[in-house]
Amino acid sequence: MQIFPDIRSVSSEDAEHLPLISFTGTIHIVTSHEQMQHAISYLSNCTKLGFDTETRPSFKKGLVYPISLLQLSDNHHAFLFRIQYCGLPKELCSILASANIIKVGAAIHDDVLALQKIQKFKAQGFIDLQTIAKQLEIENFGLKKLAQLVLGIRISKRQQLSNWDSTTLTDSQCQYAATDAWVSLQIYNALAPYLHDTHIS
Repeated sequence: MQIFPDIRSVSSEDAEHLPLISFTGTIHIVTSHEQMQHAISYLSNCTKLGFDTETRPSFKKGLVYPISLLQLSDNHHAFLFRIQYCGLPKELCSILASANIIKVGAAIHDDVLALQKIQKFKAQGFIDLQTIAKQLEIENFGLKKLAQLVLGIRISKRQQLSNWDSTTLTDSQCQYAATDAWVSLQIYNALAPYLHDTHIS
């Protein structure tokens, strides 16, 4: 992985030559109480996590679906919480509310608000990569562009508009969801040495 400290954007032509990378660790799909307990046990011992959510896309004006999937990942394990099956129990909310566990994602404000509509919790320990990108005067700060600029890799966004409420998630959906959370953490780790004051909400 590499960082380009003197470059603030990546051209589409240059991006095409970057390697396509995805999460290679273990993906855990969480739908049951037992799976939830295993996930909480592991995540409670983490200090930094990549964070993301997925929502069923709406192609009708004014129709907005609730969050389908919550993803939390470290370097080795990605947990995909299927909210319609497992909900948002207090043990999971305690991780989202922990100031001692950093949760890193891109454009996370609306994601956090949507989760709080499901279950109230005080959001602490969250870092938005877009805030960091603005501090560093990076022009393109979507997750895909940040992966290209900061890590020198491409990530696939093909599954972004797939149906996240499907009874069974495909392997491609799981890989996509895990990668988005994982790569957020990798971007943060790469940018952290360049930061003087990281805002944690």
